[in-house]
Amino acid sequence: MPSIVLVDDHSLLRMGLASMVESQGNTVLFEADDGKEFITKLDPSNLPHIVLMDINMPEMDGFETTLWLKQNHPDVKVLALSMYDNETSIIRMLKCGAKGYILKDSEPSELKTAIEHIMNKGFYYSDLVSGKLMHAINKMDDETDDLKSLVPLNERETTFLKYTCTEMTYKEIADKMYVSPRTIDGYRDALFDKLKLKTRVGLVMYAIKHGIVHV
Repeated sequence: MPSIVLVDDHSLLRMGLASMVESQGNTVLFEADDGKEFITKLDPSNLPHIVLMDINMPEMDGFETTLWLKQNHPDVKVLALSMYDNETSIIRMLKCGAKGYILKDSEPSELKTAIEHIMNKGFYYSDLVSGKLMHAINKMDDETDDLKSLVPLNERETTFLKYTCTEMTYKEIADKMYVSPRTIDGYRDALFDKLKLKTRVGLVMYAIKHGIVHV
């Protein structure tokens, strides 16, 4: 019987998820609001088989927590649960060590299948993830030649690039940087031109490749 831990800062959603997981024959070891609480509650002598991991959480988000698990308890499998279906989030979570990625509005049957696949095969790649990855790979093939050298960036461009590697929309990035959406569009277009890139995925891969963000 798989043992599960739920890490999500939305308590009502988490309670419903816990009930669903248990109804499918799994054991919920504990729940946590974010990565920091998860690490505090984690018992090295009684590790879960799978962690159902939200991405956007306070204190310590799903990217950081998944990477921490990969480095400290690599046998614990992470199944990412997110409202976001963008390529950036999927690629980052998989790079951080997640073994699967499904959306929070998925059918209960998909969650059951994902848990079973991770237990039996070690991973679960849904049609959504496979499609997004193939699209990203095709895009990156077009941009690979442009990722060879590090181009000097100013402080604002670097800050924008780091935010681009999160789940935030461009409008949310504008609010975070206290500038207008039009200014953010300018930063983005300037980086596209300076780095010879065409997509947000390309920006993320550039940032990862050159150590501007770490996964």
